Amino acid sequence: MSRWLTEAVPRGRVAAFRTLIYLFVAADLVVFTPWVRNRAAVPGELYQPLLIGRVLPLPTPTPALVAALFWALLLLALLAASGRAPRLLGWSVFALYLEWMIVAMSYGKVDHDRFGLLVALAVLPTAGRARHGDTTRTEAGGWALRVTQIAVICTYFLAAWAKLRFGGLDWLTGSVLARAIIRRGTDLADVIASVPYLLIVAQFGIVAFELLSPVVFLLRDRWRLAAVGFFYSFHLVTIATITISFAPHLAAMASFLPLERIRPIVWARRLVARRGDGGSAATADPPEVANGRRVGQDPVVGRPAGP
Repeated sequence: MSRWLTEAVPRGRVAAFRTLIYLFVAADLVVFTPWVRNRAAVPGELYQPLLIGRVLPLPTPTPALVAALFWALLLLALLAASGRAPRLLGWSVFALYLEWMIVAMSYGKVDHDRFGLLVALAVLPTAGRARHGDTTRTEAGGWALRVTQIAVICTYFLAAWAKLRFGGLDWLTGSVLARAIIRRGTDLADVIASVPYLLIVAQFGIVAFELLSPVVFLLRDRWRLAAVGFFYSFHLVTIATITISFAPHLAAMASFLPLERIRPIVWARRLVARRGDGGSAATADPPEVANGRRVGQDPVVGRPAGP
């Protein structure tokens, strides 16, 4: 178990995952959860903090507090994405994003798709320094990725447990997906809903998929990547039918991927170099031309050389 939890991975994979996660945090602030800033305008008595917010305890959100939290988190997340000061910036981003989530989820709705992302933010500072493209293997980085993977799979498995715990077997045969389609379905969802019993079959399939998700850890590398690809396709269908995005969860699920192979900066440099070489080759004289004349011509008048 210890070897499995700390299975060494290339440092380049840790660096790529770290950059992805911190860039997602920055994007989350301005794209996915900008509505959190509106919480400060809600009367304070409506703020009912989660358990962690009551234990610490944390202050009731105010416009100044939320604004300061937003800008500090945005700046530090962008700095952390560079890989500099991984522990100092990493712990700071985790603490601020945790507070951002407490503010977001203390008004009656808690999103379970952020569990994996929060775990990733909590463990990434322990991975230490890592550079893009570094093939040196690290057990500390392997542990950080493994713990994130476990959190991702727990999100699926515990979601199925919650369905059966609170909905019972009736969840499988009820109208859960039908209600979701009525509320926020797309044209594609309407086509699917018109097929008799297909939504019931889909509900059985969802629960089966979530309960069996831990099997991914028993698969070999190639099959594990195929399973993760299926996970991503499942969420693609979810977005395309009932417009529910699990973006934070999808970002955390990248911990399964060999991200060290994705090196956009290196690819960009190669592209620029190729264009530069192509431009030089295009402007250079062809082989048969030398010193402003064609081979075999007089260098002064350009006429054929000879007596």
